[in-house]
Amino acid sequence: QVTVIKTDGSGNMFIHYWMKWGSARDSLIVEQLGLFQKDSVYKEFSSEFNKITNVEVYRDFGDSTIHAKVELDFNTLDSLNMTPAFRESQLKIKDGDKNTKIFSQFIAPIATGFGMESKNFSLTYTYYLPGEILSHNATDISRNKLTWQYRLDEIGTGKYITATYRPFKLKETPIWIYFCAFFVLIVVITFLFSKRVK
Repeated sequence: QVTVIKTDGSGNMFIHYWMKWGSARDSLIVEQLGLFQKDSVYKEFSSEFNKITNVEVYRDFGDSTIHAKVELDFNTLDSLNMTPAFRESQLKIKDGDKNTKIFSQFIAPIATGFGMESKNFSLTYTYYLPGEILSHNATDISRNKLTWQYRLDEIGTGKYITATYRPFKLKETPIWIYFCAFFVLIVVITFLFSKRVK
């Protein structure tokens, strides 16, 4: 899951998940889960508060995997909680102290079932947050890009990912503009005053 959050709270998300499909048993699992059927994918990630821009389901015969990709836009991060796929995720951004924001998401425990081993599963969440990162529990960070990567057994009964950041300022007039304007004003006043004195 790769999510970009803009300063106004809107953003976009890209989700890509896949699994091996090498036997008749795997085929049965895929059918029962419904995670790789285009209509089911649409339903899982749809709500009146977001817009799905692309859904792709395909098989890669080179490595015997089946893939699903979803791209969507949202107006606010917490609106994604209204979709079936994120109903337990508790996605939110709340106000913190001293003009900061606190992002969090709950990763719910996942029951593999169907005889699949949890050690074969891993999850990666990448967030681009719109501000200076002050604290976090990410497994990797590069400027305002945070990544959380876990094996399924590391999630246990559930895990919160979180980060506190100071938002980038909305588009403002740069302070140097004010200094330049002030300087020009002083020059004009000085010029007019000197002419009046003469």
